[in-house]
Amino acid sequence: MNPELHIVGFKVGRETYGVPITSLHEIVRVPEITAVPDAPEYIEGVINLRGKIVSVIDLRKRFGEPEIAHNRRNRILVVEHNGRLSGLIVDAASEVLKIPAADVEPSPAVLQDGGLNCVTGLGKYHGRLIVLLDMSKLLDNSAARKNETETGKNEARSAAAAK
Repeated sequence: MNPELHIVGFKVGRETYGVPITSLHEIVRVPEITAVPDAPEYIEGVINLRGKIVSVIDLRKRFGEPEIAHNRRNRILVVEHNGRLSGLIVDAASEVLKIPAADVEPSPAVLQDGGLNCVTGLGKYHGRLIVLLDMSKLLDNSAARKNETETGKNEARSAAAAK
């Protein structure tokens, strides 16, 4: 039997990305988002999802895509990672894709050398490529960057206070 990957497909810009369906909690329309001060640029803020506070990352900003106004097709993919929920704003959520494991190529080395090495592979699906993302690297990287930013700000404050 040929194993298949069950992927939730979504669009950001012109590209189709995918995350394992096992990491998806739900897909919701974009509600009002509360901004959080001193958050990295790609963190839109937080939402209240049935009593749970969920941080929201704009994948357009995260991937360096040009910003566009949100429209009715935008969705938030609520994913669970390490017991915490996070929201990912995407241009559109497409469908559940079943990609045979044999049709998944490993991530090219050039992508690993870049700053955002959250691409686990490329899936071939009906003549198009689906960029497969690793949720742990995508979300942990954003947490690490936030810590780096905070550390840099604290060091700058300490240096300024020392003068």
